[in-house]
Amino acid sequence: MLSATLSANLTKLLDSITAEDSQALPQAQRLAVRLALPIAAVDAEQIQLRVGHKLSLSVPGLGKPFVIDFAAGKYDHRRRFGGGRGQPLARAIGLKQGKTPDVIDATAGFGRDAFVLASLGCQVTMLEQNLIMSLLLADALKRASETQGIADIAAKMTLYQGNTIDYLNNTPATAEVIYLDPMYPSRDKSALVKKDMQLLHQLVGYDTDSAELLAAARQKAQKRVVVKRPKGAEYVGGEKPSASIESKNTRFDLYPS
Repeated sequence: MLSATLSANLTKLLDSITAEDSQALPQAQRLAVRLALPIAAVDAEQIQLRVGHKLSLSVPGLGKPFVIDFAAGKYDHRRRFGGGRGQPLARAIGLKQGKTPDVIDATAGFGRDAFVLASLGCQVTMLEQNLIMSLLLADALKRASETQGIADIAAKMTLYQGNTIDYLNNTPATAEVIYLDPMYPSRDKSALVKKDMQLLHQLVGYDTDSAELLAAARQKAQKRVVVKRPKGAEYVGGEKPSASIESKNTRFDLYPS
């Protein structure tokens, strides 16, 4: 469980940018200018974006720096062993023989579901409101595009950083399916929340506008909106879906556009 000190630190977000070696210094300097932050030495007591071979986020109390890597860990495992088009996410999106819809992932987060969908052939536009998370995603996409075996998957993924509802309401871009994974409701047993999700909660905050987001998505989607929820959670905005697909701990609610 994150300490109160850690929670308070993350409220103010980044303290500085650091370069892990001299080759990374130019990129670190560009980020520092963009974010109006100082360049500093590696400091375990600061919240830092660390620039090196991979862009990472270092947070006191969270262990090793956090990095998104589409070629390893949960991303690679789900790509290889997640169940293909038979898994609940794929069925909810509408992946069938001969049908591979394009998708807007309007709550990209760590990009895990977007990567799964792209690995199954979908063109995926990822929307991410949080600037820090989008920087980590952009760095992960760049590395993936240069990695044998997943470069073709990365080519199916694009990233937009900005207000998601504004994007849905004010851009001509559309997709057959819009996918929403709003921040899960807070849980009493917060110690059960994994550290990466604790980080996401602190960066993005808890859900406050999912009903408005669902309404905007239903106006924009060509075919359907899919909302990921914890199994047993209330419907977004109290709006009952036309159908649901369930897995062990998760439910995918389907809404017509």
